[in-house]
Amino acid sequence: MKTGVLLIQLGTPDSPKTSDVRRYLSEFLNDPRVIDLPWLPRKLLVNGIIVPFRAPKSAKVYKELWEHGRGKSPLKVHTERVVELVQQKFDASTVKIEMAMRYQNPSMDSVLKRMQKENYDQLIIVPLFPQYASASSGSAIEKAMNIIRKWWVIPEVKIVSQFWSHDGYINSIVDRAKAFNFDEFDHILFSYHGLPERQVDKVYEDTDLCADQPCESEVNEKNKFCYKATSYATTRLIANKLGLTEDKYTVCFQSRLDKKWLTPFSDKVVEEWAAKGAKKLLVFSPAFVADCLETIVEIGEEYQEIFEKGGGERVQLVPSSNDHPAFIDCLVDLIQKRL
Repeated sequence: MKTGVLLIQLGTPDSPKTSDVRRYLSEFLNDPRVIDLPWLPRKLLVNGIIVPFRAPKSAKVYKELWEHGRGKSPLKVHTERVVELVQQKFDASTVKIEMAMRYQNPSMDSVLKRMQKENYDQLIIVPLFPQYASASSGSAIEKAMNIIRKWWVIPEVKIVSQFWSHDGYINSIVDRAKAFNFDEFDHILFSYHGLPERQVDKVYEDTDLCADQPCESEVNEKNKFCYKATSYATTRLIANKLGLTEDKYTVCFQSRLDKKWLTPFSDKVVEEWAAKGAKKLLVFSPAFVADCLETIVEIGEEYQEIFEKGGGERVQLVPSSNDHPAFIDCLVDLIQKRL
């Protein structure tokens, strides 16, 4: 069978120019799965308040990020490299690996249009988000299906909704961590991208809430698609392989917009450890398979500043999976199992 594989990343502005950042933020934040408000309030909030005020500030941050990527988006560079390495594991005449961004370029519309012309027998869609969340995996899958459903001929479609427990993904993070001596650090943080509490609550039946589930300690039939539950479960898998006891680390959530997001907040945890007299923190970011603004700038620079203000010395980021061989093996295995 002739198979097309689409790897989907979140997205990145075309450049750090304010106009490109504004275009990216507008597409991203107007997604009803990202800001899950009714149409009119969302439009007024995003287009009238957030984007106009945030775009110029974000452009400065993206300029810093581009400097780290030697004039390019690190997220895009890492993802392109992953596509190259995964493709090397397959015969391109029967299995072709493609990459698209959920927001901006290369767009899902343009990439899937090209894939449509290939007349594949089957498509395999792999959002590059280890833990399922409606705002990331759900949005990417919905967008892909909305495009494909308009085709006259629809091939067999297979979807990977999450892969947080895959050994290859876990091992790539564990191997990255082995570059550091844990004894040198006062505490370890596992920082995941935050979500509004109402979004994880929607995973459950109307009568249940995330708070009603043992998400910090187990994954079960009810919470297996709860982002909070799988984030904690990811942490346990990594910690077990590294021999870390629970007192050595904290699970936390970054990039919040208000107080009704998943807690504890990563920046507050950094402040708290600085107040305790900690001098060095080690930070994992397992929600991101590629280093990006949230890891390089938010953790590597902004949290460093917060920690220093509180008397700390060093916030050390553990690099993401990026193009680690174990992560490539993970993606290859996910694809092979669906061929």
